[in-house]
Amino acid sequence: MGVNRAIVLTAGASERLGSPKALVEVEGQTLVELVCRKLQQANLEVTVVTRASLEGLIQDLLPYVQVVVNPQPELGRTGTIQCGIQAIGIGPVLIAPVDRPGFSLETVNSLRKSKTTITPTYEGRGGHPIAITSEDCEIILQAEADTPLRDLINPARMEVEDSHLHLNIDTEEDIEQLIMVAKNL
Repeated sequence: MGVNRAIVLTAGASERLGSPKALVEVEGQTLVELVCRKLQQANLEVTVVTRASLEGLIQDLLPYVQVVVNPQPELGRTGTIQCGIQAIGIGPVLIAPVDRPGFSLETVNSLRKSKTTITPTYEGRGGHPIAITSEDCEIILQAEADTPLRDLINPARMEVEDSHLHLNIDTEEDIEQLIMVAKNL
């Protein structure tokens, strides 16, 4: 497949956290900077899809990254992915939610080589980012924006050694955990 591009999803409402996840500070940088930096270390061209209220802030933080606005983020993650695919074109892509930063560079590099849609797993549980084929990009684009991604694609699973793969930033407690493990990310 040869994945060369990544879409970082930052359009969620962050209702449980109460403030934008993309702007959470960790180790002197925001979460969106951390995730984008990790993807860029793997030589991926990164596009961030966000909501209108965060566009300027994210573009200021990441002036060399394409920032795209999802005009209807309330419709859900699939609609945000659709905005990203429409912006960069159909092709193999890595999808990385900003609130799932526990992946390693080694995992990203393994995902990039996959010829199928694939998700990393740790101890049998799936995680992120997900490598998506051109064919599955087309399926996603044809779906209703509020259709859950799991109803559209069936990724293969690849066991990895990322012990923080399941880190999911939703609450203040999750941020505390992120700060404790940030040096290892």
